[in-house]
Amino acid sequence: MHDIETLVSGAGAVGLACARALAMSGRGVMVLEQHGLIGSETSSRNSEVIHAGIYYPKDSLKARLCVRGKELLYRFCAENGVDHERIGKLIVAANEAQLSVLDAIRQKAAANGVGDLVFLDRQTLTTQEPALACTGGLLSPSTGIIDSHGFMLALQGGLEAHGGEVVLNAKVETMETLDGGGYSVRVADGDGDGYPLTCRELIVAAGHGAPGLMGSLPAAQAPRAFLAKGSYFRLQGKAPFSRLIYPVPEPGGLGVHLTLDLQHQARFGPDVEWLKTVDYRVDPARGERFYSAIRSYWPDLPNGALLPDYSGIRPKISGPGEIAADFRIDGPSMHGLEGLVALYGIESPGLTAALAIGEYVAALTRQN
Repeated sequence: MHDIETLVSGAGAVGLACARALAMSGRGVMVLEQHGLIGSETSSRNSEVIHAGIYYPKDSLKARLCVRGKELLYRFCAENGVDHERIGKLIVAANEAQLSVLDAIRQKAAANGVGDLVFLDRQTLTTQEPALACTGGLLSPSTGIIDSHGFMLALQGGLEAHGGEVVLNAKVETMETLDGGGYSVRVADGDGDGYPLTCRELIVAAGHGAPGLMGSLPAAQAPRAFLAKGSYFRLQGKAPFSRLIYPVPEPGGLGVHLTLDLQHQARFGPDVEWLKTVDYRVDPARGERFYSAIRSYWPDLPNGALLPDYSGIRPKISGPGEIAADFRIDGPSMHGLEGLVALYGIESPGLTAALAIGEYVAALTRQN
C-alpha cells in the first residue's frame, strides 16, 4: 500500500490545476509545496494576462493548451467569482514596414484557432487611444487580465472540495522508484527534518526546480534548466491607455509592452536577463532601457515616470540564442516510468493554459 494515491510536487497555478483535475477524477491527491504559501514563484510573478494564443507555432502544446485554457479559464473565473476582465490587447506597428508583420501575426493566430483579431487603422486607433502613436494595429478582443492569486485560491478550493489537500513547507528533495510500483519521495519540512512518502502516481510541476528534481530519476532524461529574469516597472500616475499595448514582436521576445492590473494601473515589461541563480531584485538602472522602446508607441512618456516594481523568473528549458522551447509534458510513453508525469518549461502562457494542462495531465495518467 502507498501512503497516498497521487502526489503533486508544486502548488503553483499549474500544479494546483493538475491536482484539481486528478481529484475530480476520483483520486486521492496531495500537493507538496516547498514554500509557506501557494503560488509564490512563477505563478505570482508575471503579467497576469489571459493570453489569446496568437504567437505560438501551430500545433505546439503552447498554442493548443493556451487556446483551450483561455476558454476554460474565462468560464472558471465566471463560475468561481475570480476577478478578471476581458480588456483586450492592441498589437501595434510603429511604421509602414511593420504592417506586413501584423498580417503575418493574424495568419498565425488563425492557424491556432484564434480568429477574432481585427485590424484597426491609424485613424481608428487615434480615436480610441489618443496617446498611441502607430501606423495600425491588431485588436485581440479575447485577451484579458486576471487576479492570479484569486485563481489559485479557487483551484485549491476545488481540489479540497474533492478530498485533496495542500501541504505547505514541504519540499520534495529526492525521488526513487519502488520495486512493487510507484514512488518514494523524501520530503524536507519547515523544521529542518524530513520524512518519506510513497505514492502510486507522481506529478512533478515544480517550475524552476523540475529539471533538477527529476535528476533523481535518470531514466526520465530531464532537460537542462535555464533562468530568464524579467523585470517590471510601474508607471507613476494614470495609465494612458484603456487596453494592453504590445509592439510588434522583436527577435527573442514580445518587446517592452504595457499591461494593466485590475485597478488599471500601468506597468511595463518584462525584459530578459539570464541568471545563474534565482534573484528577484529589480535593478533600477534597467528601467533606463525601457524609455526608448516605450516611446516608439507612446512618445509622451515623461522622464522619470517609471519606478521599479517586481520581477519574475521564467522556468526555461532553452537558453540564450536558442529557439524558444515548447512546453514539455512527459508521460510514461516518453520515459517509460509508469505513473509519472513531469512538466518542464511551463513559462508563459502557463497561467492561461493551467486548466487545459490539468486536463492534459489527467488524460496522460488515464493511459497507465
